[in-house]
Amino acid sequence: MTLHDVALDDKFDLGKERVFLSGAQAVVRMLLMQRERDRRAGLSTAGFVSGYRGSPLGGLDMQLWRAKRQLAQADIVFQPGLNEELAATACWGSQQTELLGEGTHDGVFAVWYGKGPGVDRSGDVFRHANLAGSSRNGGVLALMGDDHMAESSTNAHATEFLFVDTMVPILNPAGVQEIIDYGLYGFAMSRFAGTWAAIKCVKDNIESTASVDASIERLNIVIPDFDMPPGGLNIRHEIDMLGQEERLHEHKRAAASAFIQANRLNRIVYSGGRNPKLGVITIGKSYLDVRQALEDIGIGEKAANRIGIRLFKVGCPWPLDYQHIADFARGLDTIVVVEEKRSLIEVQLRENLYGSAIQPAIVGKKDERGDWLFPAKGALDPNEIAIALGERILRTIGPSEEIAARVAKLRQFQAMLSDTVDIGSRTPFFCSGCPHNSSTKVPDGSLAAAGIGCHFMALWMDRNTVGFTAMGGEGAQWVGQAPFSKRDHIFQNLGDGTYNHSGALAIRFALSSGANITYKILYNDAVAMTGGQPHEGGLTVDMIARQVRAEGVDRIAVVTDEPDKYAGKADFPPGATIHHRDDLDLVQRELRGVKGISVLL
Repeated sequence: MTLHDVALDDKFDLGKERVFLSGAQAVVRMLLMQRERDRRAGLSTAGFVSGYRGSPLGGLDMQLWRAKRQLAQADIVFQPGLNEELAATACWGSQQTELLGEGTHDGVFAVWYGKGPGVDRSGDVFRHANLAGSSRNGGVLALMGDDHMAESSTNAHATEFLFVDTMVPILNPAGVQEIIDYGLYGFAMSRFAGTWAAIKCVKDNIESTASVDASIERLNIVIPDFDMPPGGLNIRHEIDMLGQEERLHEHKRAAASAFIQANRLNRIVYSGGRNPKLGVITIGKSYLDVRQALEDIGIGEKAANRIGIRLFKVGCPWPLDYQHIADFARGLDTIVVVEEKRSLIEVQLRENLYGSAIQPAIVGKKDERGDWLFPAKGALDPNEIAIALGERILRTIGPSEEIAARVAKLRQFQAMLSDTVDIGSRTPFFCSGCPHNSSTKVPDGSLAAAGIGCHFMALWMDRNTVGFTAMGGEGAQWVGQAPFSKRDHIFQNLGDGTYNHSGALAIRFALSSGANITYKILYNDAVAMTGGQPHEGGLTVDMIARQVRAEGVDRIAVVTDEPDKYAGKADFPPGATIHHRDDLDLVQRELRGVKGISVLL
């Protein structure tokens, strides 16, 4: 066997067809492939990428920076967003470059990225931009970084329903290969239907690696016949809100459905043979779990077709077209829906099949008795899926000694796991040498509030720190508490990355309220929690001091290990004082006596 010559640069070399990629690298490769596909189609397009880092998309910006040479050669601009909604607005703007006749290219394709909370805070922009539409030779993808297990977030999130509410079609890849494929399909659908397209990015895909087929002509994307309304579906000059709404509801959704159907993004994987009885419908990461689960109970394609199991893989969970559902459900006695978090596929199944001639029993989140089958909380486990499917097969299709034995064995494994004692757990702590190990301490009798960032860990330590807010709201919670509290003052921890992102506005609000807060702006010149990237704008300590003074903060103090490094080299506002970190406790005791807002850097 001859081995291929492999180099690290292969991942972004369009001359290489089989490449080894991570999910984040697949996004970069997909952008380069889109540009080349356009070139081969006779289009001169450019690309634009903007967003805000956060797990599981925390490393995407690093991959984009590493590929800056290849991106520049392809006219793809990476502009990190100061925050998520501004980045989304920039992507919206990229679709307007052709409207004035002043564009330098035939179109600009764009990618927005952000984790679940960033999706939440950008909903207003998504709604406006999706109503306005995408450009004919552009298109926009929104990469939704969902953290189902709250592994690096303050809550567990799955953001499909925000995109359903804003009527943005959703694609949910199963593995690294489909990140590339669905990205290319997404751009084509966005151009055709005049909508944005959302792509779900969970850590199981975006942080995994695989050898993939990344050939430029891998996909033959079909543009369906569709009766377009006058003026088409793409972005246009207009101030017609109801006209936009009409196009979205009556034409864009239908166009997206036509595209999904023409390109078989939802498809039957196992037919179920001549007499299908049980249908399993699933999506994305759960599809891979279902395939593993079926294998664990001894069912491959031949066995599934022999005993009557039909398997349906959903690529686009919304809009889920009736024809897809009907083709899958026809002739089945029971359908089992396997999807993580809230029911998106299951509710559309019931909605579409209710009142039709196709009436299988449908179970998903709960079974026929109302007991949890695949709960909405946490994440689904292949072993649990295998047990549930195995028992359903035995009950619906008939007895099988092999399946029963495998299910019993899996139950033993699950029982062993539940009995496992975790003896290696360790509470996260600050990195060695991090100054904010001491910065988050407060004087006796004082209280601090946590915020978003590494310093959130102070909640787990003996730091007299309580509560937290959503990103950018730090201190605003005290505005609501202060009028009704016996306490006169709090310290509010605020990372410099969060200050730059949106926290500065919270300081402005606190100033206007008259509350007594000392903001401890924890400066380390990096967005430390997501990989140590520099924050946008090159923010420095004296810049922050001047900004908060301009907002109206009178008392500003700086505590540092090296007070001398600022002497004559920084431009602090008048009255700002600089102290050694050894004096932190004394400085804090002084600041907690200041009425109104004070800032400690």
